[in-house]
Amino acid sequence: MHAMTRPAIVTLSLILAIGAGASTRLFEQQTATRPASNASSDPSLNAKIEEYMQAQVRASNFSGSILVARNGTAIVSKGYGYANAEWQIPNTPDTKFRLGSITKQFTSMLVMRLQEQGKLKVQDPICNYLAPCPDAWKPVTLHHLLTHTSGIPSYTDSPAYLKTMMVPKTLEDMVAGFRDLPLEFEPGSKFKYDNSGYFLLGQIIEKTSGKKYEDALKSEIFDPLGMKDTGYDHHATILPRRATGYGRDGSTTINAPYLDMLQPYAAGALYSTVQDLLIWDQALYTDRLLPGTARTVMFTPFKDGYAYGWSIRPASPATFGHTLVEHAGGINGFATMIVRVPDERVTSIVLANFQTAPSIRVAHDLLAILFGEKYTLPAEHTLATVDPAIYGAYIGKYAFAPAFVLTVTREGNRLMTQLTGQQKIEIFPESETQFFLRDVEAQITFIKDATGKVVELVLHQNGRDQRAQKVE
Repeated sequence: MHAMTRPAIVTLSLILAIGAGASTRLFEQQTATRPASNASSDPSLNAKIEEYMQAQVRASNFSGSILVARNGTAIVSKGYGYANAEWQIPNTPDTKFRLGSITKQFTSMLVMRLQEQGKLKVQDPICNYLAPCPDAWKPVTLHHLLTHTSGIPSYTDSPAYLKTMMVPKTLEDMVAGFRDLPLEFEPGSKFKYDNSGYFLLGQIIEKTSGKKYEDALKSEIFDPLGMKDTGYDHHATILPRRATGYGRDGSTTINAPYLDMLQPYAAGALYSTVQDLLIWDQALYTDRLLPGTARTVMFTPFKDGYAYGWSIRPASPATFGHTLVEHAGGINGFATMIVRVPDERVTSIVLANFQTAPSIRVAHDLLAILFGEKYTLPAEHTLATVDPAIYGAYIGKYAFAPAFVLTVTREGNRLMTQLTGQQKIEIFPESETQFFLRDVEAQITFIKDATGKVVELVLHQNGRDQRAQKVE
């Protein structure tokens, strides 16, 4: 989706949404730091983190702020690139970034607090709180909305979404856009990331709390925790230290496309800083917002590792032997990630104001550095000289999933890709079969069969390989 990040293959739609390629680097090597008095005293660790981040700046034009902490104490808290490229104002640890889908964990917390106050129950049917409520929604509970298992179609999946995301709408207008659509599956039977579900949770919060969604957040979470740099992002508000979001149009850096901020609502409309998110992270270890039994419910995954506003990844070699509690976010011009490692009381937070920033990879690589695990410095790609005539073999459609098809076309001597519902972007050759996206740590490899026919492609991104069969 274009506005709030979804996991797995859907992350690709965020990465491919704006485009790639840069002959100039607006963000190159510009850093700003506000050293904390509790920063790490391990110079070798700091040096490794800085070496890694400078490699990211060179390879992906990374622009944003990072924070790594243990036991609530910042090991590193630093900004890279510009909060505003036009005025060359540097990012710092107190720069405010749009969060995208990291918003969902705050929405979930509000629901759980309202349950503790006796104002709702997560097992209640949503039709108890929504009117009009179609018959198809009668089996759907708040639990289904919280866990992306309702079957209600996500409004951001609609191809029309990108054409109307800048249009001011009311909450009622937004819900009307998906209210009469049939369910995609029986509620509770499977997981499918769904921004519509969290949009509806915002309405239910307003109904049961008697407050606007943003006011309920402020009174129930932000004020009690002292999160003074977090809130609902309104375009019209004069907000000190707010980062501008950027993307790409071919080789040109551009301001990100405008988004009416009512549209992401309870699924993705908040802003925050790395420092405020550390306050939030630390509160989740305590009873300040929820008692332990309720927090256990909130962090218990239902299907596909998803709990209430958080993805839970069990311990494995890929998670450095620790359970990870995490969520990514993406919204026009921003890419974000928060990872919590509860058994070590470690936190990794990455907030970037560049739509194609590899925030997921950066957050995990920072953990690898901290834990002494293997990681790879991002490398700048070398453009190879190939005969464009070979591009003809790559033209076609490649299916990651039935609803997510990557179309490859040729425009003159350029090879273009376009994911369902997204813009075209160019990919660049490193060899005759391997291509890369500029400003994004992602590569595409075309696979041939024994006869030399191209039969699939592999997307290499965030340490994962995702295959797409050629279907046309």
